[in-house]
Amino acid sequence: MTDHLASLGISSSAGGQGVAARMAPRDLAEFAKEHGIRYFMISFTDLFGGQRAKLVPAVAISEMQKDGAGFAGFATWLDLTPADPDLFALPDAGAVIQLPWRRDVAWVPADCVMEEKHVAQAPRVVLKSLIAKAAAEDLYVKTGVECEFFLTKPCGTMISDDADTATKSCYDQQALMRRYDVISEICDCMLELGWGPYQNDHEDANGQWEMNWNFDDALVTADRHAFFKFMAKSIAEKHGLRATFMPKPFLGLTGNGCHTHISVWDKSGSENRFHDATDEMGLSEQGYHFLGGIMRHAEALAAITNPTVNSYKRINAPRTISGATWAPNSVTWTGNNRTHMVRVPGKGRFELRLPDGAANPYLMQAVIIAAGLSGVQKKSLPGKRLDIDMYQLGHTVTDAPRLPLNLLDAIRNLEKDTELTEMLGKDFVQSYAKLKRDEWNSYASHMTQWERDNTLDI
Repeated sequence: MTDHLASLGISSSAGGQGVAARMAPRDLAEFAKEHGIRYFMISFTDLFGGQRAKLVPAVAISEMQKDGAGFAGFATWLDLTPADPDLFALPDAGAVIQLPWRRDVAWVPADCVMEEKHVAQAPRVVLKSLIAKAAAEDLYVKTGVECEFFLTKPCGTMISDDADTATKSCYDQQALMRRYDVISEICDCMLELGWGPYQNDHEDANGQWEMNWNFDDALVTADRHAFFKFMAKSIAEKHGLRATFMPKPFLGLTGNGCHTHISVWDKSGSENRFHDATDEMGLSEQGYHFLGGIMRHAEALAAITNPTVNSYKRINAPRTISGATWAPNSVTWTGNNRTHMVRVPGKGRFELRLPDGAANPYLMQAVIIAAGLSGVQKKSLPGKRLDIDMYQLGHTVTDAPRLPLNLLDAIRNLEKDTELTEMLGKDFVQSYAKLKRDEWNSYASHMTQWERDNTLDI
């Protein structure tokens, strides 16, 4: 099966040379012997971002590495039926991670195959396909993500720290130390794994945290992002708490973003092709074209960067108790100014502030590459730079598109964006839009307390 997958042009270590060096093929049975692994979690991520896994004893891993672990695809959030054949999750052995908090277990991300073919709608497969398309044009995308999450009580409806009540709670030193055991353990794990974590902080909302690690090739970042969510939840549970990446779990507080920093490099990873020291913003012509693609497809890519009903309570939120939502609602870009959808905080990169905590780690990277690559091919321009405070003066901007007001609008935008659909793959977009529309219909048919409070007496 491995030879067949390689023939599709999407290797198990798709990406630049840096990826290949870090994700060299390895024998998982030997890895188990060397590291004392008793069990492997062969894991794949479905369309809704759910992580699905089989726990495989190390004595059986050789067969799984060759043929994959079997799943019933319909039992997950993939657009499949009970009549479809077995889905096999083929582990990407070069990306295996030993759990720092449970060293006898290793996690290994997998690619979904069915009847010897990649499952075109599977998120990691979609991302690898986009990486291959970019590589065909000698473009190698590197990204970094800023993961925000809340630590709550196990019920999920209250923050975990009753003393965390400040109006301006961002960077709160005392609150940080009250959750030192949890945050430091997660950071220690990243240090052990060699991710290069460099800062952790109490974020803008009460009970909210952000943890940062070094940027890397898009596939490496996606795998680490997926693992980070699993790790943060697991360690929080170990401490009797709950970690949630829900975009807007508390109405009066700032939501969970997943800001993404983007740059494009040469194959060796030594030349930043977005960097131009002579440009005012430090961006090259190619960088502006990539940004132009993001701007042109923003209303459609929101369906993937902001994939839940709840997502639109973050990007269309009223002012929070801290004084700002820290989330965009219009398709605008700027310099080092956090009130826009895109900011350019330094030379040779830009930050997309649209994604939220619910974003699928693989699909988020895929849609960024798809939109950016489209911009490079079409030589798109990002439009006028706006150097204003969008939170104060956004109402004066009349020529910038508004971001979708809800998930249904975003899905419709994605479906009608034929260029982005072609880049992402028609099979994927069709399946994703179908399941997300079903999700919207389920939400729309749900009776809320707000309806009862406001319409019972009509």
